[in-house]
Amino acid sequence: MTDSAKARNFGEDGARLTYGSYLRVEQLLQQQVLRSDPPAHDELLFITIHQVYELWFKQLLHELESAREAMFSGRLWWARHLLRRVDAIEHVLIEQVNVLETMTPQDFLEFRALLAPASGFQSVQFRELEFLSGAKDPKFLERFRGLTPAEEARLRKRLEEPTLWDGFLAVMRSHGLATSDDQETLRSLLTVARNRQRFDQVWELAEGLVDHDENMALWRARHVAMVERQIGTKSGTGGSSGAPYLRGRLGLHFYPLLWELRSWL
Repeated sequence: MTDSAKARNFGEDGARLTYGSYLRVEQLLQQQVLRSDPPAHDELLFITIHQVYELWFKQLLHELESAREAMFSGRLWWARHLLRRVDAIEHVLIEQVNVLETMTPQDFLEFRALLAPASGFQSVQFRELEFLSGAKDPKFLERFRGLTPAEEARLRKRLEEPTLWDGFLAVMRSHGLATSDDQETLRSLLTVARNRQRFDQVWELAEGLVDHDENMALWRARHVAMVERQIGTKSGTGGSSGAPYLRGRLGLHFYPLLWELRSWL
């Protein structure tokens, strides 16, 4: 094949692959199906925001899985790089709440009743993120409504597989740091924090995990504030207590030892 023929096949002249066909744009834009009739203006916004969240959750799972495996295999530079990407994505998630808050409570009430019994509590990918990050809770499988066999299998797999924290502990042990229990791990973390020149890679990974933990805490805080702004103290559409339930999750930390470390420095 001549160079000119190759050029025609590469660019728009080739017409073998287009922006729309590669990204499956036509199929993507058919996924926003409103339940309100006549259509409530803000239901499209509500669906779009939550579908975008699920896409980002998929990407976060991809990056965090790879970061975990990189820690187990000793590719610490790659783990740090991926955690920086996770940090950037999570900042987008937090800022995205601002868009949803442009919907007034009155506008939300136009279609909110049509959402029951669906609930954000049922986001399987979000629970996967929590389990992978270290907050494993088998009770969630009992509370889920409408969980498909495939979704249940995914969550059970997350409960059984190593977490990011397990990967980080493997890194510490590879640097000769003891991690047999929480107290020993805390002492080892103090050694890392007080000798960053020697343990710079371990410290940077620890800070990457703290960034992830803090970002998720900030996202939960923004989420509960948004819920209170939209529905006050009403129950959630899935039957939960709504904002009070969400407020009860604000104290969750994936890596409590990394936070306790600050008190001992």
